[in-house]
Order: sequence, then structure tokens, then C-alpha cells
Amino acid sequence: MNDKYEIARTAEAPQTVRDSTRDERAARAATPPVDIFEDAAGITLLADMPGVARDRLDVRLDGDTLTIEGTVDLSAPEGMRALWAEVDVPRLRRSFTLSRELDPGRIEANLKDGVLSLRIPKQPQAQPRRIAVQAG
Repeated sequence: MNDKYEIARTAEAPQTVRDSTRDERAARAATPPVDIFEDAAGITLLADMPGVARDRLDVRLDGDTLTIEGTVDLSAPEGMRALWAEVDVPRLRRSFTLSRELDPGRIEANLKDGVLSLRIPKQPQAQPRRIAVQAG
């Protein structure tokens, strides 16, 4: 055990876990894993956001900084309470600096099965184009 957790026995439950750093944890955030794919038309970000509901997800663009932040629902099923929890930071947060080649005005976001998908197209002038060649 580390110094952040203390196990105490009580008369009402066999074990109760008390966390002495609850306020400290509320201010911290875990970094979700993100996969980034690029094609000729833009990039796609796939962020793992397990336990984050759509209404508890915040995707923001501030200047050229894209921030993804979500709050995990750590509530126990009705009639039960947690004796131990592996997840001790209820927030997930990740920030990215977007290239000027990308068009932040056309970002599309979708959350499905705990995975946030962001599609960020490239600016029209940054996309490859075919140039017609005239004969003679």
C-alpha cells in the first residue's frame, strides 16, 4: 500500500477505503491514449475515453490548441459500493497544437463505444491536387 490510501475496518463493512488525497485527484487528469492517422484530405484522431458520457465530454479549440477533456462516471451500481477502485483520477485530458495546414472550422467529432473520433480536414490549399498538362 502507498501513503495515499488507508484501509480501515468498520462495524458496518468488512473494509472501507479512505482516500486522503481526494481534492488533489480532482485537480489532476489522466492522459488518454490517442491514435492519429493522416491521409491526403486531413487527419483523424481516435481518443480512448472509457466511461465518459457525451454530456461529460468537452472538446475545445482555443487558437491553435485543441483540448479534449472528459469526466469518468465512477459511481458504483445501485446497492453496491466500491471497496477498491483502480481508477483514481476521474478526469481525462489531452491537448494538441494544430498545424496551420488543418482547417479548425470544419472539425467533426463523434463518440461511440468509449472512443472519441475527431476528423480534422486540411485547408483546401494544403490538399494535394492534380495539375492538368496541355499538349503542344
